[in-house]
Amino acid sequence: MKDALLETIIDEYATVEAFASLLVYEQQALSTAWPGDVLKPVIEQKTAMTDKLALFERTRDAQLRERGLPGGKRGMDLAAAKDARLSEHWDALQKSAQRAARLNFNNGLMVRTRMDFNRRILAVIRGVPEKAVTFYGPDGKVPSQFGV
Repeated sequence: MKDALLETIIDEYATVEAFASLLVYEQQALSTAWPGDVLKPVIEQKTAMTDKLALFERTRDAQLRERGLPGGKRGMDLAAAKDARLSEHWDALQKSAQRAARLNFNNGLMVRTRMDFNRRILAVIRGVPEKAVTFYGPDGKVPSQFGV
């Protein structure tokens, strides 16, 4: 018997693994002196994979509702508790998603560090005093100019 929810979870897992691999590639690019040429296609691929993952999530939630279960993690946990194969693949998907989230977080830190470095270099070139380019304001908060 074909289990559409199990197939969705397996496909979603494969996509998350591909996404994580792309994040590793992105991290390597961010470690180079001039990552710009490499990052453009990586960003395009990440966007496409993110859209695909969102579709898997909507599909999974619809399949859970067909089983009379709530959507999201709660529904998947309930479904996995009743099916050993589903449980195995759901656990693998969650671990893969956690790994991808850590990679994405680290890449974000690398990007912010590079941006801060570039901002400081530009300030030096422009002759702006260092105090004017500190990351935190006197109130301990990040100024709005940094988009945080």
